[in-house]
Amino acid sequence: GPGKSATIPEALRDEPRLKQVYDTDVQVKELLDTAQQLENLTRHAGMHAAGVVISEGPIWDHVPVFCPDTDVLVTQYHKDDVEAAGLVKFDFLGLKTLTVVDIAVRLVNRRPDRKEPFDIDAIPLTDPATFALLQSGETTNVFQLESQGMQQLFKALKPDRFEDIVAAVALYRPGPMSADMHTDFVERKHGRKKLEYPHPSLEPILEDTRGVIVYQEQVMRIAREMAGYSLGGADLLRRAMGKKKASEMEKQKAIFVKGASEKGFDPKDAEDVFNLMEGFAQYGFNKSHSAAYALITYQTAYLKAHFPAEFCCATMTADKDKSDKVVRTVAESRALGITVLPPDVNQSEIDFSVVYEPIAGAKRPEARPISEKGTLRDPMGPKIRFGLGALKGVGDSALEAVFEERVKEGQKSPFVDLFDFCDRVDLRRVNKGVCEALVQSGAFDACHEPSKVHRAQAFGAIETAIERGKKAAAERASGQTSLFGLLGGGGEAQAESFNKAGGAFPTGLEPWDSREF
Repeated sequence: GPGKSATIPEALRDEPRLKQVYDTDVQVKELLDTAQQLENLTRHAGMHAAGVVISEGPIWDHVPVFCPDTDVLVTQYHKDDVEAAGLVKFDFLGLKTLTVVDIAVRLVNRRPDRKEPFDIDAIPLTDPATFALLQSGETTNVFQLESQGMQQLFKALKPDRFEDIVAAVALYRPGPMSADMHTDFVERKHGRKKLEYPHPSLEPILEDTRGVIVYQEQVMRIAREMAGYSLGGADLLRRAMGKKKASEMEKQKAIFVKGASEKGFDPKDAEDVFNLMEGFAQYGFNKSHSAAYALITYQTAYLKAHFPAEFCCATMTADKDKSDKVVRTVAESRALGITVLPPDVNQSEIDFSVVYEPIAGAKRPEARPISEKGTLRDPMGPKIRFGLGALKGVGDSALEAVFEERVKEGQKSPFVDLFDFCDRVDLRRVNKGVCEALVQSGAFDACHEPSKVHRAQAFGAIETAIERGKKAAAERASGQTSLFGLLGGGGEAQAESFNKAGGAFPTGLEPWDSREF
């Protein structure tokens, strides 16, 4: 049938035309004979992206291993064979969002008004401001809630308890959605659809999910409570339902109905419940997985609701290599009433940072610090400063050179202008492309503002500034002293006289249109 692959022997058996060519053409016969020898052989050795095996003692005492290009050992056995050999395997998922949360928490703890350390694991799971944010659909950058479909689901669901988030995460998947289970859950939550249970005794098990079987753990609990399964037996039932083997399901059905009858349930009711479980099993999701993800969803929503500047700053730092995502979060920050300051060669860090300009007499509101009009109500007046590490064309080596020169012997030593910058930084690491990126992004705007030098002028002076910087570096390396040094002036005096003379920055250039950068 369509989409089904056949082996070469099967193809020769089922396709007469192929068999005819095979029997009459020597080259085709040789090709297919060789291919049959290769068929079903291992093509290459792969490695699971997140699978980790833990063994008691040296792992090579249990399974053969090999060492690929990385510095880790990899089992030569497939995952199922590893388990059969008695080893425990874990699937560790790395989430960028965990980095966002970590950065945001550190930023919150640096706030000038922070007294007690902020612990994200100690936040209440009943916070009204967090649920208000989730219900609003304004969940850009909130874990798992960035898609339009998920935002619409949460606006319709209007979650008011943590269990609602857990269920929504489990239901917003292709399987349950194809059965319209997510809509059914919403309708039952808001009383627009009658709340019914497959059997009255199952209410304690299905109460959190409004009578809908959502989790694999619910299937296991039903088996235990209704049919007397052991924990191990219930897990075998869960696996059998997942594999959908008809023979195994018939066997399990007989065990379930017999066990339920022995516990006093009507065999017909037991059979109906089993059939219902079997139907939902193909959509069943692991509750512990859903709860773990829901917790990260809640934590990111809490941070956005209470500390939007720090949260947006953390998000941009984590996404600094993805300019499209940074642009989106800059727009989101401004929509929330947060000022995003441009990059500054003297003020910016490598990462995005939060700067505070306290507002006299302002008090932090108890509710969300964002008003409906998009103005930030935060007495610390937080603003986000663009990080230099997010600029395209400015690599790590160049950034190191900039920061080494910007802070000398523990003291801040700000750059006066582009010429002072090129005179002081290591131009072997800071090339023309780096200077262009810094000028185009506005990183020199603040230091050029007093002398009214605009970006077009600064851009036109880059080659001259680099040439003078290289010449000054060569003179320093050869032990010569510049004329300015003899006169008692340093780099700052040199740069200042360039500006005053008006010969350093080209004149007659029109300022760039803001749309050009």
